[in-house]
Amino acid sequence: MAGNDLVIEARDVVKSYTRGGETVRVLDGLGLEVRRGEWISLMGPSGSGKTTLLNVLGGLDHPDSGSVIADGEDIEALSSRELAEWRSRHVGFIFQLYNLIPVLTAYQNVELPLRLTPLSRAERRTQVETALRLVGLADRMEHYPTQLSGGQEQRVAIARAIVTDPTFLIADEPTGDLDAKSEREILDLLGTLHRDMGKTIVMVTHDPEAAERAQRILRLHDGKLVPQASAR
Repeated sequence: MAGNDLVIEARDVVKSYTRGGETVRVLDGLGLEVRRGEWISLMGPSGSGKTTLLNVLGGLDHPDSGSVIADGEDIEALSSRELAEWRSRHVGFIFQLYNLIPVLTAYQNVELPLRLTPLSRAERRTQVETALRLVGLADRMEHYPTQLSGGQEQRVAIARAIVTDPTFLIADEPTGDLDAKSEREILDLLGTLHRDMGKTIVMVTHDPEAAERAQRILRLHDGKLVPQASAR
């Protein structure tokens, strides 16, 4: 079943936290398969563990038990250094609040992930300019985050996520801090990345309309993922 068609396979993932002296199991034997080029939306109430799941899938957090196989690699078997290198090659992160560095220009923010690679300065420039052009911000490269709208900041963040050509994108409420117009534009952009560039996307959202952009909608319920609907 796996072959190279499965980009992510989570098996029996368990993750618990202690809240107020009580142990809460937010992921309870969870399983998930994501195929190459698929766009999945994850939904669920606040505190249900959606961000925890994204962090586990992206190698930012470790499950208590279970495994995550991503692009054929058992990421739980990697050392901290190997895991950091794996993330830089395979995962593009998109956050609700952009996480841009305010003292850096759009160009410099997008270039950051490439500074961990052996690319030359000229090669980095080519990739940064390509990424900013893809998100429609070729004319904003020298602008600082404070000189950009929220929608433009998120476009810079998406350019930063795709500049290394990662295996998959993890998006945590990517439109949660945007007005309706900017939300549509960002979802259209993600749609273009998915459709035209074949990007695999795992997106958490609370917005049913945003979720409908995906091919598959799953809801986190009692620590497990259940199909909510067939988006399209």
